[in-house]
Amino acid sequence: MKKYIHLLVLSVMLAGMILSLPFFDSCEELTDDVLRVHILANSDSAADQSLKLSVRDRVVEGCSDYYDGCDGKEEALEVTREHLPEIEALAREEIRRHGFCYPVHAEVSEMYFNTRIYDDFTMPAGRYDALRLTIGSGGGQNWWCVMYPSLCVGAASESEMKESLDDGEYKVVTSDKYDFRFKIVEYWESFRSWFR
Repeated sequence: MKKYIHLLVLSVMLAGMILSLPFFDSCEELTDDVLRVHILANSDSAADQSLKLSVRDRVVEGCSDYYDGCDGKEEALEVTREHLPEIEALAREEIRRHGFCYPVHAEVSEMYFNTRIYDDFTMPAGRYDALRLTIGSGGGQNWWCVMYPSLCVGAASESEMKESLDDGEYKVVTSDKYDFRFKIVEYWESFRSWFR
């Protein structure tokens, strides 16, 4: 029975993908063209969650100049790896400024993200390269956004998004927030993750 359910789900996903192939292709391109940022709080306490947002603001602001002149994600990844010690130092300084002594660890990794709806744009589910910051034990709720091209915390205007993304990618991120195709992409990416 379980085998038939998986087959049915796969069939529905394939039919949906065929119907939205250009959209699906643009989602795949996005995973190749953007660098996400993922920040894990120490815990779910109000103080740790507030600290996470302060670290977010400090790191996003402090890293904004790193990507000036980058010609694509691969260059942005290289720049990020080169600046990991400085990124950790920025985060550590912000943590101490708030009276905490948590350790912080910065790394670049590939990870799965669910579909995420922001105020002005939507990022489809998929495996993305990400700058990952873990504060303390990393046991709290996380925060994520797009580090390159810079779409975090309202940092990008519509013209900057158009400049940074190709037409298909721009249409994906500015699609209706409740576009059913995002769900198809999410199911497909979840299905693919079973085999990783």
